[in-house]
This record gives sequence, C-alpha cells and structure tokens, in this order.
Amino acid sequence: MSAVAAISEKRAHGPHHVAIIMDGNGRWAKRRHMPRVLGHQRGVEAVRRTVTASVELGLSALTLYAFSTENWRRPEDEIAALMALLKHFIIADLEEFARNNIRLKVIGDTGAFAPDIIELIEHARSRTAENTGMVMTVALNYGSQDEIARAARAAAAKGDITPATISAELDTADLPPLDLIIRTSGEVRLSNFLMWQAAYAEMLFLDVLWPDFGREHLEEAIAEYARRERRFGGR
Repeated sequence: MSAVAAISEKRAHGPHHVAIIMDGNGRWAKRRHMPRVLGHQRGVEAVRRTVTASVELGLSALTLYAFSTENWRRPEDEIAALMALLKHFIIADLEEFARNNIRLKVIGDTGAFAPDIIELIEHARSRTAENTGMVMTVALNYGSQDEIARAARAAAAKGDITPATISAELDTADLPPLDLIIRTSGEVRLSNFLMWQAAYAEMLFLDVLWPDFGREHLEEAIAEYARRERRFGGR
C-alpha cells in the first residue's frame, strides 16, 4: 500500500479530531529528582513528536490542552517558565508548521497573557491562516465552563438557546466534531477541558507521563478507537 493510500485508509476508519490532556510533566521530573521546568521542557519535545505523528497519521485536527484557567494558581516561577517555553515554542516551530501546511488555532482567553505573547500568538495565527492541512489547536488560559457560558450568552444575544446555537458559538465551532480524548499520567478526569465537545467522544486514559508520550502511544490510541463501536446513543 502506498503512503498516500495508507493515510487515506487511516482517515476513513480512524478519528479525524483528537484532543490530548498533556498531564504528568511535573511528576516526570520529580521521579528523576529534576526541577519541574525540565519536565515541561521534555513535554515540549513530546508536543513536537505528537504533531509530526498526527500529520503523518492523517489527523484533520489535533487539540492540545496547554494551559488552563486554573493553572494560574501554580507558583510564579513555574508560570514564568511555562510562558518562556510557550514563546520559545512559537518562535522555534512556527516556520516548521508553515512548511507542513499546519494551521495554528488558539482557544481560550489569550487576553490575560503578556503583550509580547499575545503578539506572537497573533503572528502565528496570521502566518498559518491560509494553510489547508491539519489544524493544531492549542488551549491557552482555557476552561470549558467559561467557554460554554460565553457561548450561551452569545447564543442568547442572537435568539434561541439550543444545543445547536450554543455549539455554533463555541471556540471549536470551525473544527471537526471531537472523536477521541486522550489523557496521560493515569488521571481519569476531563479537568474542565472540552466538556461540551466530549459528549460523544471516545476517551482513553493512559498511565504514561506526557514527556514519555510518543508516536507509538498515539498509534495505539487510534487503533483502540477503531476497535470501539460508536453508537451515539443508539443500539
């Protein structure tokens, strides 16, 4: 089977939109008696591996939970390190995304970030806006409850509040329906991530810590998705 045919088959039988709760950076570092920031740095390497694998495996959309509205409660030095990693990631990888036809999308309240980060985010969006390949969505200062509340207010301002009108106002309204959520680190919860979108998504909770996540884990997750029977409430 040719590479093109293999990708086409994966798209036909596998998920189109995968979301990942990238959990376990701190525990990865703690188990190795390293500073937490080193766990976050290794987590960025896992992001790069996952983006590359997602494109090669034919995903239409990959959504990553990078920074939640609750993460502001972390120590100031850790938040500063995370912001520095975010800036470095955008600067270092943007041209690679552009070359690979990836469109970068950001969801959440980015207005809370420093002006230089906001400028980088807007530049990355603009630089990749015309790309037609996989959409890589990064959830930054994102909380699903806040998203749903905003969507409901926007729907109410336009008229009726229904599941359809709320869905149309969500941050992810222009993305394919969510097929699969993966959470690493062994925790079994959504942590305020894509709760509306997850209504009929498959879920997979892995014991692997995020810095150790690689292509083989994504491939197995996609294979597990393909083994499941999705009935959407039917028999």
